[in-house]
Amino acid sequence: QVQLVESGGGLVQAGGSLRLSCAASGRARDSYAMGWFRQSPGKEREFVAVISWSGSTYYADSVKGRFTISRDNGKNTVYLQMNSLKPEDTAVYYCAAGRLTSSREGGYDYWGQGTQVTVSS
Repeated sequence: QVQLVESGGGLVQAGGSLRLSCAASGRARDSYAMGWFRQSPGKEREFVAVISWSGSTYYADSVKGRFTISRDNGKNTVYLQMNSLKPEDTAVYYCAAGRLTSSREGGYDYWGQGTQVTVSS
């Protein structure tokens, strides 16, 4: 079992930055791929970024060049640095852990509770 707790969300103006954190606890933390997803009101949850256990990264086209995912295995934490934020980035952001490096929700076994990010125009 793996427990995930997100933090770092908040309100920011367009063009600003935020860094989300996801702290993992439980078993086999290092061997999991870690992903970030987001869900806006009235929309389905969508893939944002993923980092494999070895550090390979993949991004949704909508955030490529603006967001950076990273992990610190010593701290059992994954980060999402979000720059040049846009109002359309407003969503609840979820951290997820899974055995596969995947952009699909089904590839993940564990999910956090989410953290709200609001970008004002």
